[in-house]
Amino acid sequence: MAAFCEEFTLCNLPGVGGSGLPPGPLGLEPDGDRVLLTDRGRTVTLYKVSDQKPLGCWSVKQGQAITCPAVSNFETGEFVLVHDDKVLQIWKEDDPTLDKAFKATLSADVYRIHSVPHAEPLVLFKNGAVKSLDVLLAAPQQGIENVVSNEMIRWSDAFVGIEKPVVLFVTEQDANCFVYVQHCNPYSLYKFKLDHGGESSTPLSFAVYVENRIVTLLCLYSSGCVYKVLVPLQQNDAEEERILPKSLLTRLQESGTIFKHASIAVLDNNHIAVTGCLDSPDKNIKECVSIWNIKFQTLQDSKELPLGSTGQCWCYGDRLFVTHGKELKVILYKCETSSLAAALGKVKGTSTPESKSLNWNLLQEDGLLCVQLDQPVPAKGESKRLLRSRRTTGAKTQLETLTEEQLLLIIKDSSPNIIEEKLLKFLSSAQIPDFQASVGNIIAALMSRCEAEPAFYPSSCLVQLVQTKGLSYSICPGLMTVALEKTDVHLLQLCLQQFPDIPEAVICACLRTFLSIGDDSLGETNINLDSVAGYIDIAHNRKMEKQSKVIQNGFNSEPPEENRCDARLTQKSHAVDTSKLCPVGPQKATLLNAILRSAYSESFLLPHLKDLSAEQVILFLQYLQYLYMKCSEEATTNLPGMLCPTINQIMDWMGLLLDAHFTVVVMLPEARGLLSSLHKFVRAQVHFYSELNKIEGSLKELQRINHPKDVGLYSIEVLKLV
Repeated sequence: MAAFCEEFTLCNLPGVGGSGLPPGPLGLEPDGDRVLLTDRGRTVTLYKVSDQKPLGCWSVKQGQAITCPAVSNFETGEFVLVHDDKVLQIWKEDDPTLDKAFKATLSADVYRIHSVPHAEPLVLFKNGAVKSLDVLLAAPQQGIENVVSNEMIRWSDAFVGIEKPVVLFVTEQDANCFVYVQHCNPYSLYKFKLDHGGESSTPLSFAVYVENRIVTLLCLYSSGCVYKVLVPLQQNDAEEERILPKSLLTRLQESGTIFKHASIAVLDNNHIAVTGCLDSPDKNIKECVSIWNIKFQTLQDSKELPLGSTGQCWCYGDRLFVTHGKELKVILYKCETSSLAAALGKVKGTSTPESKSLNWNLLQEDGLLCVQLDQPVPAKGESKRLLRSRRTTGAKTQLETLTEEQLLLIIKDSSPNIIEEKLLKFLSSAQIPDFQASVGNIIAALMSRCEAEPAFYPSSCLVQLVQTKGLSYSICPGLMTVALEKTDVHLLQLCLQQFPDIPEAVICACLRTFLSIGDDSLGETNINLDSVAGYIDIAHNRKMEKQSKVIQNGFNSEPPEENRCDARLTQKSHAVDTSKLCPVGPQKATLLNAILRSAYSESFLLPHLKDLSAEQVILFLQYLQYLYMKCSEEATTNLPGMLCPTINQIMDWMGLLLDAHFTVVVMLPEARGLLSSLHKFVRAQVHFYSELNKIEGSLKELQRINHPKDVGLYSIEVLKLV
């Protein structure tokens, strides 16, 4: 007999989704009696489960997002995560922050990292390739082969197969599911197709366990059916694509009801746990977690989740981790020896020994991962399409293709126009096995020539290379330095938007450059204004500039005279006329938005912000105030358009700027009106939210009032708010 035991709350889940519930953690990974909880944002927290307390918390920089759950490296005792799809970071438990942790930018997007005992963690890329962590660290920019084509990875797991690690992952393409078995050390890959078996519903969750070297894959479908698939660890070379049959293991609910956002976890070889939302035709929605005996197809125990759930469930040891409302619950369970009498609840006595649940977990230390279906995974079929196009062009096209070595020779002594032409041909017609490494070599060759010949600067070539999205700051650290020397603001904008690892000193150097350039100089610059077109009226901005006596930096052309009344009236009239005027032009606003959206660490950014001049500080504060006012005009507090800064980013930068230049801003006469306006606006906002909090408290109090359920067919109730 299997049953739930006591339960407790491990932690509160950060963030609230659109349905009032948190979106759910990105992942939960075991580390003995501890677990690593990764949220869908910037934070990783280490909890000790038995003590129900956090042991450490680490966050990536502002503007960065963790895209792969953190895992433990059992060989070194370190932790590993991936943010922004490609940037890998490794740190130790005694590291207070991630600012100085090891960081490496990989050449392809990572899907998941899996830890296995007595081996290095295995990195599964979104294109289906698998590499061990030590191999990647030896050469982070090595080329990653494309294994899956036009297929989206839905789920993956890792375990120890026949004396070596194995990664098992499931992909989907056009309603067809494929199972890949990737052996490591040495590497070998086998592909199988999952049989439909007449099932018309969609798969929601997968789980795997290993017993006596037999790999069993469990599939939970939205119809409530759980299927079992035996996955071979090897395949004959003569077989092109073997179809794996699936057998119905159990049906979890009656016909007509469907499962939504459900997860399945293996407790032992006879019991599974299922968490999810059960929706019936009469709209009777029920969310619960239950234990099923798959040997006798019986429900053993069930717990309702009245506060709702994201449907996520993890099983480590004798503990279930389930999301419930805004909390992460830990539910202890027990699984006794499976027998017909136990399944029917007819076991006599209470001394029946418990079976050792999760025996396969001894081989698979990292447990199960339940991946949501709606997680977007970009297609990785570009190189395949280029290869097909090459085959159809014949021998003539093969003769015209350009190798990397030939292009590097052309860069040494050719004109920028010729280099641009050859570079375009190289990027469009050649299949590049190590694309990111090749682009890095080309950038290095161009930078070397720029240093040797000051007059040589192929701006269009550099823009093309950055737009390939195969670069990062660590690959070409001299690129932004040269762009700053040449004041190439368009190239700097692209680097700020695409490089996830720009140092804070370079960010501040870009900020000083953008603030020092006049709006007239940016008039003919090739800058995309889509990010500001939604909230800056360009025509109205220019009209207001002509009517007011201000220069491009937003200052009065005459020094203020504090002792004259007409001077104060003039300043007041100017403030009224320019209250809705953006202090910078649309081009400069676009550049400043790229700064606001960049990733940074506060402790490293503050010293470099002090290098800004007083005029630059005031101008930047005026623009931040303008953005803050625009955000407050709408109830959503979001600026319209693409690549716009959020209100949190605006407020963070405003606080950092005031911290770095507090004395200067307070003593500067030009800043008095700005600070007074900000103070009044913030005070009004605080009062507004204070009133909202009072209303919220009153509404919560009304919810506690018990009203009679039977009020008849018609009734009028009067509620008085005091």
